[in-house]
Amino acid sequence: MRKNIFVSLFAFFIFSQFLETNVLAEQQPNILFFFADDQRNHTLGCAGHPVVQTPNIDRLADNGVRFENAFVTTSTCWVSRACLFTGCYERKHLYRVKPGPLNPQLCETSYFSVLKKAGYRTGHIGKEHVQLDKQSATQMFDVRRVLGRNPYFKEQPDGSLRHETQILGDWGTEFLQEQPDNQPFCLTISFNATHAEDRDKRPGIGHYPWPKVMDGKYENQMMPLPRLNDPAIYESQPDFLKESINRQRYFWRWDTPEKYQTNMRAYFRMLSGIDHVVGRLVKQLEEQGLADNTIIIYSADNGYYLGDRGFAGKWTHYEESLRVPMIVYDPRLPENKRGQVRSEMVLNSDLASTFIEFSGNETPASHTGRSLVPLIQGEKTNDWRTDFLCEFLAVPKTIPKWEGVRDNNWVYARYYVERSEGEPYEFLHDLKADPDELKNIAKIPVDEMSESQKKALKTLRNRCDELIAQNGPSMKELMRRDEKKKN
Repeated sequence: MRKNIFVSLFAFFIFSQFLETNVLAEQQPNILFFFADDQRNHTLGCAGHPVVQTPNIDRLADNGVRFENAFVTTSTCWVSRACLFTGCYERKHLYRVKPGPLNPQLCETSYFSVLKKAGYRTGHIGKEHVQLDKQSATQMFDVRRVLGRNPYFKEQPDGSLRHETQILGDWGTEFLQEQPDNQPFCLTISFNATHAEDRDKRPGIGHYPWPKVMDGKYENQMMPLPRLNDPAIYESQPDFLKESINRQRYFWRWDTPEKYQTNMRAYFRMLSGIDHVVGRLVKQLEEQGLADNTIIIYSADNGYYLGDRGFAGKWTHYEESLRVPMIVYDPRLPENKRGQVRSEMVLNSDLASTFIEFSGNETPASHTGRSLVPLIQGEKTNDWRTDFLCEFLAVPKTIPKWEGVRDNNWVYARYYVERSEGEPYEFLHDLKADPDELKNIAKIPVDEMSESQKKALKTLRNRCDELIAQNGPSMKELMRRDEKKKN
């Protein structure tokens, strides 16, 4: 009898544990996404940067997953955001220059729309930079609060000034405080920092106004010079890059020792200001009892030149432009899966599919990105991507359109420069032999190329064509459309 009771109690215990596990597994997690502006992958403490201090973001990485090979497919603010919203390449969503609203059909399959339809309370606060029609916005957001820079410091009702980054921390706190019980949320906080604000110049601040909470940080600390600052690297560039906005803005920020030191300190203060807000909102989650079921993601909209190659800004095919930080912290991960550093090639467009899978929903067929959930959970993926389409189809006057492909060993790009009489200017870099992309193999005479270089050039040209055909119109067709608009 006693034995039977013991067996029954043991069986009940096992069954109750099974039920509890399944309830937790079925519970939809909250999703909190921090999205920085103009931040290259290496500018975090957890990525090994010797100066910048980001302790709150570092803790997310230490207890989560950091992707050391994260990229954007188009390196500019508004296009990258459209890729994030839709989970698509620029070639597919075609949100370029003054395009009107983002494609409503792709808005319908955005991660906001899918999660809202699934019962999530969705919010987007801060920099939007993507025009949406009214119907799409209603379909996507429960809470939508837009805040831009220019200036970064906003006058408050009491006459005081408060930095945009801190205001977004306030708004994020309000969103959490107003969160209904028994409903999951997905909140994106989109910072304007660390984007420069050239019309908000203050003595000793330069182009990067920082929150007051960072006053004095990095003061009198010497900022290390750009690793790729040899003038010969700039001189090796083709004329269309030497004369581009990348070079023009270099003289705004980085060309003298005084400007460089001032702007780097200011830039890092802005980054540490973002980190401060991350810490504030993590604490708010803990105080409200939401922390154990809230996945936190950190990334940025594009990379950033900090004087490397004699450039400023982004927009190009080089690593400094395409690489971004990406961290995913899931409190539900077991201890042995925390602190991972994954080397797989992941993209900004993967995040939409990832958020949707976290919510337990199916990724729309329109997405070109892939869910990162298997990687986050520590699985081995033998069929993960080995390359991606990178492109810049927007048409600012001093940045020519370009398209290319990056794989694990090579980077190929072709720029469509008006004065090149229709023939694109090609780049090919061997990432194993030349990780800094200092040598353009495409400009070596064919008879002087090695067989592996010839093969790589041919293979990547074809692969670029293949990826374009899978995802949208050819460059020839896009240029025809642009010419038609002009006329």
